[in-house]
Amino acid sequence: MKIFVINCGSSSLKYQLFNMENEDVIAKGLVERIGLGEGLIKHEIAGRDDKIKVSGDFSNHTVAIDAVFEQLTHAEYGVIEKLDDIQAIGHRVVHGGTKFTESAIVDEDVKKAIKELFSLAPLHNPPNLMGIEACEKIAPQVPQVVVFDTAFHQSMPEYAYSYALPYEDCKELGVRKYGFHGTSHKYVSQRAAEILGVNIEDTKMITCHLGNGASVAAVKGGKSIETSMGLTPLEGLIMGTRCGDIDPAVIPFVMEKKELDVDGISNYMNKKSGVLGISGVSSDFRDIEEAAEQGNQRAQLALDMFAHRVKRYIGSYSAAMNGVDTIIFTAGLGENSADMRAAICEGLDYLGVKIDKETNNVRGKETVISTDDSKVKVLVVPTNEELMIARDAKTLVG
Repeated sequence: MKIFVINCGSSSLKYQLFNMENEDVIAKGLVERIGLGEGLIKHEIAGRDDKIKVSGDFSNHTVAIDAVFEQLTHAEYGVIEKLDDIQAIGHRVVHGGTKFTESAIVDEDVKKAIKELFSLAPLHNPPNLMGIEACEKIAPQVPQVVVFDTAFHQSMPEYAYSYALPYEDCKELGVRKYGFHGTSHKYVSQRAAEILGVNIEDTKMITCHLGNGASVAAVKGGKSIETSMGLTPLEGLIMGTRCGDIDPAVIPFVMEKKELDVDGISNYMNKKSGVLGISGVSSDFRDIEEAAEQGNQRAQLALDMFAHRVKRYIGSYSAAMNGVDTIIFTAGLGENSADMRAAICEGLDYLGVKIDKETNNVRGKETVISTDDSKVKVLVVPTNEELMIARDAKTLVG
């Protein structure tokens, strides 16, 4: 069974074609600059070292996806003969609101619900829907499945997802914590249970998805009961350019002093803040770590603040679950920065966390980095959201 997975952005899309008999990736790639003039496809085929590059004017997502299918069925290096060889197409959709607690097969009602959530995810849901509609035009015979970033967190209890605003307004406006990165948190928690050889229903895990976008989740018995992102991805941890948790009174204060309107303050908190705003160096943690090593105090402050926030969430989520037995690091920073993992785990000995310095010296590889006598197992688990989407698609289409 072959499943094609697409993750559409506003001007780009990532894709992977899976052989679900062994869950191997047959081909994968990236299309850049959709609708921006001269675009580029970077196409990779399993077992082939070189990367195929195709330039073109990909005026919209339909044109871009059609060009990708041309690569997959290419006479010289194609990996399938025709589109009918694909049994399902899986899409990542950022926001599913409260309507979707799990993945769904695409129909008119599903598309309508995705569109109704444009106001809550204006940067993500519109291009996600574009990808779905593009595939409908090109391959109408292939069933499509949508996997929502918010779905995994719909198991949170009401006292965890509610905000202390007037109750009626929250219900009417849909103001509540939704949480994001759910596909990643779900994958790494399930994979950690497999690595450790334990029943996930008996576990209390804290999953740390740490990258330019970052979130922490409390996963009890395989279900999310708390997560750091909220109504939008702005709540929670400090991120690349997002401020994370702040005193709400800061917003009108800064608006007045900086003479900002609503769009201005949104841009200020989402695109100019975070570790970029603190360090003044970059939104990329690799650049910030390099600057800190060279003695840049603001860069070091950004790293210290980030580690402190993650550690604070780990402590609070341990309390929420009445304990923790597993901590998982994933995503770009979580998978690749031994220093950041060590900084976060330092001072967690009261929980029984002990890190092995040698095993922690790892990048992007599944590894248990805690010592044998650590009461809490600490792991690095590279995330694989695309495989999670492919698995859900396989389950739904049969």
